[in-house]
Amino acid sequence: MYIEQAYKGLSETWRYVLGFFLVFIAWQFVGGIPLMAALILKSNSLADLTGDLGQMAEILGTNTFLFFMLLTFVIGLVCLFVFVKFVHKQAILYLTTSRNRVDWKRVLFSFFLWAIISIAFILIDIYFTPENYEFNFNLGPFLILAVIAVLMIPIQTSMEEYFMRGYMMQGIGIMAGNRWVPLFITSTLFGLMHIFNPEIGKLGYGVLVFYIGTGFFLGILTLMDEGLELALGFHAANNLTAALLVTADWTAFTTDSIYRDISEPTLGWDIFIPVLVVYPILLFIFSKKYGWTNWKERLTGKVLSKESFAEVNVNDVQL
Repeated sequence: MYIEQAYKGLSETWRYVLGFFLVFIAWQFVGGIPLMAALILKSNSLADLTGDLGQMAEILGTNTFLFFMLLTFVIGLVCLFVFVKFVHKQAILYLTTSRNRVDWKRVLFSFFLWAIISIAFILIDIYFTPENYEFNFNLGPFLILAVIAVLMIPIQTSMEEYFMRGYMMQGIGIMAGNRWVPLFITSTLFGLMHIFNPEIGKLGYGVLVFYIGTGFFLGILTLMDEGLELALGFHAANNLTAALLVTADWTAFTTDSIYRDISEPTLGWDIFIPVLVVYPILLFIFSKKYGWTNWKERLTGKVLSKESFAEVNVNDVQL
């Protein structure tokens, strides 16, 4: 009953509509003020402020730009938590999970499982196509990157998970009265949220298949496991390995990583491998480990009304 955890706070529709817009504005605009201020101080002309991410990183330096970019997510997450606590009167625990406490073992299992798989995929590709990679390791900048990444990337990914798979999943779910509508909407919005990433300009809109597919994968994790823990671990592992191990000039995370991908990017059939092969295998692994059953009901079934949820809780207490 993860979606129904919204009933443990104030769950009127207007609160979610207001929260969506206020948190989004705080995240995307207020959170960007420090970045814009830093660019103004470092740039030679106002024209520099309208450049792409690569130009901004060149102005500030790669690590400094990464810090200010990730700071927008820190500000967004703080604003989301404050709004949930004081406007919805909902404990952050109930935004996180339907369990009595956050299951950190789930977070760590998902994190290390995907980190190991991601690193293996990258190292295999480097081994078989070394001409596509350039050794980029520089101890000083890498150590600074590692500190920034380890401290802030989990916050960045948590903001996306709490906002999309948490706040919006619960809000849309109780409005729609079912589970498939919030799964579809949040997964699609998650993919479209990446539409301004430089990868889109380089590879085209076809890469949205990967982003939307990832959104569905994370949404399924959340609904089947009745909490955000697995999605939080997976997302953090994915972005950390991307930032620390290999980067490219045409990606959102252009960092002082160990390797740099210097190949000419192309959009091919391999974009479907994670969505159609890897993610289903991961879902199978998680389902076996955590004993998931009743997939249809958990992914498409009805959401209890507030009154029905209250009756269930009363019965649980009596039992």
